[in-house]
Amino acid sequence: MVDDGLVLIDKPPGWTSHDVVARVRRLAGTRKVGHAGTLDPMATGLLVLGINRATRLLTYLVGADKEYTATIRLGQETSTDDAEGEITAGPGRADGTAEAIPAAMAALTGAIEQVPSSVSAIKVDGKRSYARVRAGEQVVLEARPVHIAVFEQTGPAIPDRAQDGTAVLDVPVRVVCSSGTYIRALARDLGAALETGGHLVALRRTRVGGFGLAQAQELPSPDDEGEHHLQVQDLTAACSAVFDVLALPEPAARALRYGQAIDRPAPRGPEVAQALPLAAMHPDGHVVALVQRHGERLKPVLVLDPA
Repeated sequence: MVDDGLVLIDKPPGWTSHDVVARVRRLAGTRKVGHAGTLDPMATGLLVLGINRATRLLTYLVGADKEYTATIRLGQETSTDDAEGEITAGPGRADGTAEAIPAAMAALTGAIEQVPSSVSAIKVDGKRSYARVRAGEQVVLEARPVHIAVFEQTGPAIPDRAQDGTAVLDVPVRVVCSSGTYIRALARDLGAALETGGHLVALRRTRVGGFGLAQAQELPSPDDEGEHHLQVQDLTAACSAVFDVLALPEPAARALRYGQAIDRPAPRGPEVAQALPLAAMHPDGHVVALVQRHGERLKPVLVLDPA
């Protein structure tokens, strides 16, 4: 069985996030594996998983900002806002569509209200929205605030013909966004703004918070039964990548190991914000706990090295 820590996986196409979790459970020899945000089967890219005690860090990673590369097809709408759905409308590309893209993207940048796709995993009265849609229900989800820091075209829009002959335009894009943003909804809304319809045909997640795709490993297929070793970031490395670090003297570190609050250090090093945890480090360099400001003291919110 592997040690506690984070595993960064480059998810292949066709796998669900649950498929990846199941495979890592087998390779790690433990059932205590979770992930910090799903990817649709069609999507590829970075999936962050926690093993054993590191699953308790995932709460903080779920809310991290994320970065994607994608291809949006303008000219057709689908039932799922991506390529896996049925074509529901196909007005096709119009003259001047390519020239209008930058302004339409700019209008979808910043703080916006986004209506998630009806086939998302959001629960409606205790049942997943996509399950209600598959059961034949009409589902319209409420808009929710998200923040799109970057929505930019990364190459020329490529004219093409869809399988049914519709004239379409494939647009490569890059998106940096807050947690909770649906890229396929962004594709849908871009198509609506341009009056052509739009949907997502490719999606790759390249970053989650401080973790990038370059750090990820490929996952051996279920058919490959050879010996494999997962590359695991231990708790100290994982916490150092996610949180600001606070070095402590041994007495303070010892108190945290017992779950006790400690005096807040004088203002030096990372600022101790009210809400954001810091990774409190023992003098020997290993992480002891996550701490938060509580008045004039630091209170442990997650003890990772208990006494």
